[in-house]
Amino acid sequence: MNAIINSLGLMHITMGQGVMMLICFVLLYLGIKKQFEPLLLIPIAIGGLLSNCPGAGMTEEGGLLYYMYHAGIETGIFPLLIFMGVGAMIDFGPMLANPKTALLGGAAQFAIFGTFLGALSLSHLFPNLALTLKQAASIAIIGGADGPTSIFLAGKLAPELLGAIAVAAYSYMALVPVIQPPIMRLCTPKKQRAIQMQQLREVSKREKIIFPIMVIVLTALFIPLAIPLIGMLMFGNLLKESGVADRLAKGASNEMMNIVTILLGISVGSKLSAELFLKTQTLVVLTLGVVAFCIGTASGVLMARLLNLFTKNKINPLIGSAGVSAIPMAARVSEKLGQEENPNNHLLMHAMGANVAGSIGSAIAAGILLALCGG
Repeated sequence: MNAIINSLGLMHITMGQGVMMLICFVLLYLGIKKQFEPLLLIPIAIGGLLSNCPGAGMTEEGGLLYYMYHAGIETGIFPLLIFMGVGAMIDFGPMLANPKTALLGGAAQFAIFGTFLGALSLSHLFPNLALTLKQAASIAIIGGADGPTSIFLAGKLAPELLGAIAVAAYSYMALVPVIQPPIMRLCTPKKQRAIQMQQLREVSKREKIIFPIMVIVLTALFIPLAIPLIGMLMFGNLLKESGVADRLAKGASNEMMNIVTILLGISVGSKLSAELFLKTQTLVVLTLGVVAFCIGTASGVLMARLLNLFTKNKINPLIGSAGVSAIPMAARVSEKLGQEENPNNHLLMHAMGANVAGSIGSAIAAGILLALCGG
């Protein structure tokens, strides 16, 4: 009887595990009831519940979550496969039709490097935080609002912060319609929010095929550590744009994407164990993450206003907020706010140019941070 009683998980559960289970229930509520990034929050929450089950040994050597994490996250395979699937779904046409939108995606990356320097400064001002160079870089990448990139970099540099970083990245991505509009209105006068942009030119198939190949070559020459992310993104896009590998493109963007999303979410959830998550550093991650996200939004908008000082064809600054890379949600927010100011204004495709540029920019930023941190 004693053996049976001692085998009950109820007898061994700690307060920390109980708190983490409650947090996982909140994530399930946000994913199911509020529909905030349900495709990832639900698997992450389940992974968190499993990792906090006392006595189950899910995250210990020999446990299921242990092998899933080491096979997919520690090696970087899951985020890279996600990037391939994203590449097979997105269209670089809007960015190629209006190259100025690439600058908006680049401007949003100021948030990453600004947060990186800010995190290091905090460590000097408050020694108790004790953030290392690698931890600061992993937190800063949240500013790009790109979940797979955040997970890839954290898995390489600061796996102990992976759970907090993943939850922050995807939670803030899900809250794009809540976080971004006030910042966009604050950074733009009403008159500029009503700017009506010209229709985009049609981009040829040849341009769309050459672009991913060219980006791979240039990245290999100048930022080789970004090649894993950029290479998979461009490979997926080339499958789509080539027009001769439809079956592979559909497989990458559908079946493979769905399977890897499940495995990625559960594996990330394995890092939501009480001993890893319930630390002061978790609060730092969540705080710096939202600051970085806000800076990224403002940077893109202000860059658009700066470009308007030197260009004849004016840019609606609202599309600059889409440079944070939360595809396609950020672009939809730009479209919605634009139509509130001018019902005849259609900004979605213009915003998608900044959106896909932001995805490239965050991957390049990750490569630079890896180089800085010796990754």
